[in-house]
Amino acid sequence: MEGESSSCERFKLYDQLELHEFQDRFVVKSVEFPDRGFSINRGDGNIEPLDCDTGFGDATKVSTIYGVVGTIRLVAGVYMLVITSRKEVGNFLGFPVFQVTSMKFLPCDEALKLSTSQEKKDEAYFLSLLKTVVTTPGLYYSYQTDITLNLQRRCKFAEGWTAKPLWKQADPRFVWNKNLLVELIELKLDEFVIPLLQGSFQAVQLKLKESLVQLTLISRRCTRRLGTRMWRRGANLEGDTANFIETEQLVEHGGLKASLLQIRGSIPLLWEQIVDLSYKPQLKILNDEKSHGEEGQLSAAFAAEMQKLPNVRYVPFDFHHTCGTAKFENLQLLYDQISEDFENQGYLLIDPEGNILQEQKGVIRSNCIDCLDRTNVTQCFLAQKSLTNQLQRIGLLTSAECITSFSEDYTKFRTLWAEQGDEISLEYAGTHALKGDLVRYGKQTFSGVIKDGMSAITRYYLNNFHDGVRQDAIDLICGRYSINKHGPSPFQLNGFESLSYLPVASALVVGGLTITSLTLQQAGRNAQQFMSSVLWAGVTAGVMAVVKANGKQFCSRPRLCGLR
Repeated sequence: MEGESSSCERFKLYDQLELHEFQDRFVVKSVEFPDRGFSINRGDGNIEPLDCDTGFGDATKVSTIYGVVGTIRLVAGVYMLVITSRKEVGNFLGFPVFQVTSMKFLPCDEALKLSTSQEKKDEAYFLSLLKTVVTTPGLYYSYQTDITLNLQRRCKFAEGWTAKPLWKQADPRFVWNKNLLVELIELKLDEFVIPLLQGSFQAVQLKLKESLVQLTLISRRCTRRLGTRMWRRGANLEGDTANFIETEQLVEHGGLKASLLQIRGSIPLLWEQIVDLSYKPQLKILNDEKSHGEEGQLSAAFAAEMQKLPNVRYVPFDFHHTCGTAKFENLQLLYDQISEDFENQGYLLIDPEGNILQEQKGVIRSNCIDCLDRTNVTQCFLAQKSLTNQLQRIGLLTSAECITSFSEDYTKFRTLWAEQGDEISLEYAGTHALKGDLVRYGKQTFSGVIKDGMSAITRYYLNNFHDGVRQDAIDLICGRYSINKHGPSPFQLNGFESLSYLPVASALVVGGLTITSLTLQQAGRNAQQFMSSVLWAGVTAGVMAVVKANGKQFCSRPRLCGLR
């Protein structure tokens, strides 16, 4: 099949490393093979593989790390990102999968002492972006197998491909740290090169009629248009879409494997929705005669484009109108429209000997405006239908039974999808998914309404006042922005700078409202107090009008790259 059962040797990364810190360099060694490793100079960041004669004396500190994520060169220094803690979260095709739980950057920036004042300022801002990077959620990897490729693609490779280094096996679309691995790959340090996947990995064991079934849900987030909710919308000129995610539901029982693929991604048109302090910023469709509008216009433009494509069927569905906040089962109305196509597409099924019994012949792409909340509810419903079909096919359920009949196992299934939805939402929007209760319980609960309200407020704050910085961090780490040491600083003030005036404006508005309120209480005593109230009310209204008119300028905006 893919090499799991072949006699060829499987490539394996070093899974435990020692970090030796010296005054002039860092040294990374394999615990199992101490003579294998590399050093990185703390002055210039140059990396050198270890040889048998290498000796550096006694280290000032020795610690255990669990992987090298890669290196990045800034204005004056080089910084190496390492994994300092991990958590085993399950297995993929029999091999352990780990989640990154903490990382840190090791500075090799002695040259910073010789830098100019502006270079030091730029380096400091870039370093603040790296602090954002180390808190990146949803990073997963395996030391023994690649997890970026879905099962159907793995089946197509020739025997022996698993003997190649993991970075050569990986799908580059889903390697989060691809840009950071360049130097390690050039130096052929293959056993240290860990391809990280951003997305979600959830696994649970079901027990159906005393039979054990392994259910795994893995979502792979594409890096080609990576970013935050409001600063990465729609498609770029190459056709890559924001928040594009491939989700694979894998079922394993008695050597049989069944896999269902679904995809999501932002509406693949050129459109944007720039934050401007309003709760719902206006949509703008580029290169369209109806350049401004709401979701309805965007949906109509999408439908029009889909009509031009062969072998594609576009099915619009008004989720809010049909399902509301408490009618998960109404998704059956959507399923009734697509059931024939969905069942004809099928799923991948492999027997215990590795023979392909059937392949998935098409894929459903689901999206709402953010490809988060409503999308996750819909994909969960389709996955539930497919899971029932798969369990019936392999003989664990009769044709009259479905997964919903087994309450304990169905709860595990729904929890799997809800937690996946939360994780993907954290990566794109910064909060847990909305409508999570529809996935977990099939209806909205009071506590869920409160949680959704808090998440909506948090999204508003992050989108308007934080995500510009987070987008810069993503663009830097993914290589979309390249540092030019000899070019102008990207951080020098250019006219009206985003957050510079926000505290002043906020203080004026709050202060003006407070003084207006106080003076109004005394306005009846004399005309002077009344005029004072009018004056402060006018100042407050004026400041609020300026803020409203320049809302985009008061928001946190990316400073490194444009929207496309």
